[in-house]
Amino acid sequence: MIYGYITLADETEIVHTELLERNGEKYVEVHFERPVFGGFKSARCELPSYKWLFNDGFSDEEIAFFTELLHHNAHTIFEFAANGGSQVA
Repeated sequence: MIYGYITLADETEIVHTELLERNGEKYVEVHFERPVFGGFKSARCELPSYKWLFNDGFSDEEIAFFTELLHHNAHTIFEFAANGGSQVA
């Protein structure tokens, strides 16, 4: 299952998976996507390792920004992933 997390001012959509498990360890994949002329930039990062699984079009500076954003939001993303996404009233 994929859950919406936030849309940034530059139209970057950030979504995440449900809580996943591999070899007894829990993790979440966080996806970043921004529309650009002719398509999208996209990237995916795994938490809690902060390992970037792929990057198609984002600059090193953008990835650094996303990494910092993840460091500040990982606990919330994990909570949402474990509980069925954010609950919007």
